[in-house]
Amino acid sequence: MTATGIDFGTTNSVVAQWLGDDVDVLSLDAHHIDADWRHPGFEYLFPSVVGMSSLRRGALFGWEAKLRSEEAAEACKRLLKSDEYVTIHGRRFAATTVAAGVFQAMRKGAEHNLTAIDQAVITVPANATGAARYRTRAAARFAGIEVLALLNEPTAAAISYVHELREARTILVFDWGGGTIDVTVLDYQDGFFEELASRGVTELGGLEIDRRLRDLVLERAPARSAWTPAQERQFGLDVERSKIRLSSEESVTIRTPDGDTVEVWQGELEDAITDLVDRALAPVQQCLTDLHMAPLDVDAVLMIGGTSQIPSVRAAVAEVMQQQPVEVDLCDPMTAVARGASIAAAVLSGEADGVIQVATSHALGTVVTDDTGQRAFSQIIPRNSPLPWKERKSYTPRRDNARSLAVEIWEGDPDRPLDHADNVQLTDLRLIYQNPRVREDSRFLLEYTYDTNGLLHVKATLERTGEEVLNEEIKSFSSGGPTPAVRKELDDLLAGNTVTTLLPTQTRRRSAGSASKALVVDGSNLAWIGRSPRRPGVYGRDDRPSYAQLLSARDALASRYPDAVLHVVVDATFRHKVAEEERAAVDSALATGNLIQPPAGTEGKGDALVTAIAQDTDGIVVTNDNYTELQGRYPWLRDKERVLGATLTQGMWVFTPRTCVPPRHRIVRAETFQQSRALIPPSPHPLPEFRYHRPHEE
Repeated sequence: MTATGIDFGTTNSVVAQWLGDDVDVLSLDAHHIDADWRHPGFEYLFPSVVGMSSLRRGALFGWEAKLRSEEAAEACKRLLKSDEYVTIHGRRFAATTVAAGVFQAMRKGAEHNLTAIDQAVITVPANATGAARYRTRAAARFAGIEVLALLNEPTAAAISYVHELREARTILVFDWGGGTIDVTVLDYQDGFFEELASRGVTELGGLEIDRRLRDLVLERAPARSAWTPAQERQFGLDVERSKIRLSSEESVTIRTPDGDTVEVWQGELEDAITDLVDRALAPVQQCLTDLHMAPLDVDAVLMIGGTSQIPSVRAAVAEVMQQQPVEVDLCDPMTAVARGASIAAAVLSGEADGVIQVATSHALGTVVTDDTGQRAFSQIIPRNSPLPWKERKSYTPRRDNARSLAVEIWEGDPDRPLDHADNVQLTDLRLIYQNPRVREDSRFLLEYTYDTNGLLHVKATLERTGEEVLNEEIKSFSSGGPTPAVRKELDDLLAGNTVTTLLPTQTRRRSAGSASKALVVDGSNLAWIGRSPRRPGVYGRDDRPSYAQLLSARDALASRYPDAVLHVVVDATFRHKVAEEERAAVDSALATGNLIQPPAGTEGKGDALVTAIAQDTDGIVVTNDNYTELQGRYPWLRDKERVLGATLTQGMWVFTPRTCVPPRHRIVRAETFQQSRALIPPSPHPLPEFRYHRPHEE
């Protein structure tokens, strides 16, 4: 098997493979890069993005997801520490699932390069939590990749650098990418790497700089209307691309969705991010302080990650370290981590010589409580301990005859208060006493064994008897989504089969073979639910339809039926009836096609257009109206499961199958009928015939 290294990044990922004496960086997805994104070296990047497009079934990945998605999930790597959920196309997926999808897509990209990724060394931030490391491994495993080891990103970059030089060195790696800043000091000698110290800041990276540049633009050209999600996404891409250009150009011009253009100069952005750069430099000083080192005790400074290439950032690091960083031709900021990971994979598989020694980035321990109830971090394995490492410590229960104890597993900084953001509870385990004893006889040794992959084994034995009362490897964590569900979620994400079991059974039969199902929403009807158009002024604001309420109904439908195509129809007068503060948003939705309306003055209002679209798309109508006048033309309105009713209760939408009630016919005396006819003049305008033409599908 080919020794493979994967730099799984917050913004972009890179894959490299060992070829026996050198490294090949794979171009996995270059054919999907648009011309305006073709910067030098970008052909090696695989954006860590999952997206959806109405033009394609299933998920998009890489450059397609980044540049062609109408909806996308980015920076899922940041969410792995707690496995938060992200919403894609109306459905929630655990961050582990999204990461697994990215790994799976990279595997397929490698196959297109006539190679395979069956096992790999995967890099993680030096300060990644144990939970994030575990979930990174799990995501790769679900994608079919055997993880040889998890390697800290700075260590991987240093391996790539010394591979060319093979000289004894003390190296400081300044790793600032899209999501985090990590600073690591390493020692290299005779093929042996040792991490001496590592410090960092999570959630401080290129994403934060993007926000500063966005704010600069909007200060000069505030949004004049509500932007659609697609417009917001495109604006975000323009901002990100402009940030990249400002590393090599004096100024850029950015256009907002409103059509305004703003010129931003390189110096302006540098001034706007001064405080972020200062925060990023703090870990440099912390590492030097930890090691009692002066800047010139460091032989080489490596700067990796896209954010580290901003000119003012390089200048600031050079000033602090009193030396110029290594040039990019000796340490490529975008590919060095993947290159180093592939060399490490070759070492671990016996294809290359060398020894790799890593260290803990956080202290590991538990929590103790004193007699006053005060809780504190009790360290067992110190920060910067070389891995693998085993350490144990003695503890005594606070009361006699305990049958069990909760042992909390923590990592972080014991010098900080327990509730500090740097301190994280990974999980808790249960210690069981088979025979309850007094406190002194219940005293136990708590032993932590931390391996090179960042996996922790916890064991507890009674001091008096040697009885084992706890023995577990940490394979689950107290926060986040259920990892066992990842396989099913991943299959749904890749195949796009997210709604089959949710649509009514009759509709599934009718729509068999079609790529998606249509839900035609009577928007005006849903916007009026719980409101009264007949008694204006009596209910205050409730005498108007609510566009916000309609949007909440649309979102609820998208969540329940994530594979359905939604057509939201409103009457021609809808924008005039909503509250004044909602009209701009309605105008924007009409302009972009997110809302559809018939021409003003048309008989039948929006109801006729709703039924015409449902007729042509074989879709389901969502309404509480009976469409009495339309049932003769569209008798299927009285079929089961062709209409969904909507109920809004306690802020929650409930959609249930219903049938439109047939028109009532009363028996009347002939003279009464004649009198009634005389009172109702015939309509000079017959009900119009609507035809809905679906857009051409490629």
